[in-house]
Amino acid sequence: MTQMTPGFADRVLDAQASFRAILEAMSRPGRVQCIEARLSPPAPLCTAAAAALLALADADTPLWHDAGEAAADWLRFHCGAPITGIIKDARFVLACGAAPSLDAPDIGTDEDPQLGATLILQVAGLVAGEGWRLTGPGIQHEHRLRVLGAPADFVAAWARNQALFPRGVDVLLCAGDNIAALPRSVMMAEG
Repeated sequence: MTQMTPGFADRVLDAQASFRAILEAMSRPGRVQCIEARLSPPAPLCTAAAAALLALADADTPLWHDAGEAAADWLRFHCGAPITGIIKDARFVLACGAAPSLDAPDIGTDEDPQLGATLILQVAGLVAGEGWRLTGPGIQHEHRLRVLGAPADFVAAWARNQALFPRGVDVLLCAGDNIAALPRSVMMAEG
């Protein structure tokens, strides 16, 4: 058995700072934010994905993930989120490996679009100023974001997801301690 690594050093301040970074990312889609909390989550979790789950997930938000048993134990202990093996039952979907299809998680309903899941997708890197062209709410004209390690068909999959609005999946892209958000209302085109 491996020893459990700590969560946030200061549970309140680190959770608040992480939540503010996520909120900033969601309100300014495609803008890269830095998670300043110092964490040592078990592999393959990166700092940004771990901090997002510690700030957002709780006992009422089922989590589906592909991060392995050590990460499941760590997440259960630090945020109390129940782990589910059924992706449609999850409020949060953590993908450390291959990204699931954007239509695999719950997309909500017309009456309850807020039930759409949030996909936390770990990627190799986030580069502002180049790549995908993002437009829509929270973006004055256009923002560009290159996502290293994104699925090859992500732009087409995103168009299908965005067409479902107000239903759909929101995405948090995580690379190291950086995070960027793609709310389901954002339109995306190849760069």
